[in-house]
Amino acid sequence: LTGTTREQRAFQYLLTHAIPGDPHHILQTFDQWCYHCEHLSCVGPDKGRIVERVLLERAPLRVLELGTYCGYGTVLLAQGLPPGARLYTIEGNPQHAAVAEKVIRLAGFSEETVELIVGPSEEVIPHLREKHGLMNANLVFMDHWKRCYLRDLQLLESHQLLAEGATILADNVLFPGAPHFLQYAKTCGKYHCKVHRARLEY
Repeated sequence: LTGTTREQRAFQYLLTHAIPGDPHHILQTFDQWCYHCEHLSCVGPDKGRIVERVLLERAPLRVLELGTYCGYGTVLLAQGLPPGARLYTIEGNPQHAAVAEKVIRLAGFSEETVELIVGPSEEVIPHLREKHGLMNANLVFMDHWKRCYLRDLQLLESHQLLAEGATILADNVLFPGAPHFLQYAKTCGKYHCKVHRARLEY
């Protein structure tokens, strides 16, 4: 009826209620919207704490996010980066990317810190090195289509985009589930696997 998408309505709420340049308050305001107004498939505060803990433990200098959506996870990752680190985030949906770009900049992150790349992950990943200067990633956060998890992990491997000792953090592998990705990660012999139990967002 309004002619705007849920994602655009959430951004209008952010503009009205969030403190520009304050990533923590941006996320809190997102959470308020999702709890009390409309559900969005963001990481949310419960799983967000797992992401924050991994960032603190790993202190990655080069981070790749697959699935920007509205930018919630991007802001969450960016606020936990160590000095001098860079975040590359890929979103296949141009409408979602347009909202995410505004959210990321509203949170105070420049293009030098966070680069948003619009396009299908399977087309972007092979060109990350020559087009975007990502030699390899220390941390990869997967939060896009679950059916793409295994394909994109193997693309990252084949293009040697994973740094030695890299961490792959994948959301929703049990529900809605990414069984082929999970089986590969557990049995291929390249990874030590840990499942973090968490509630669904909101």
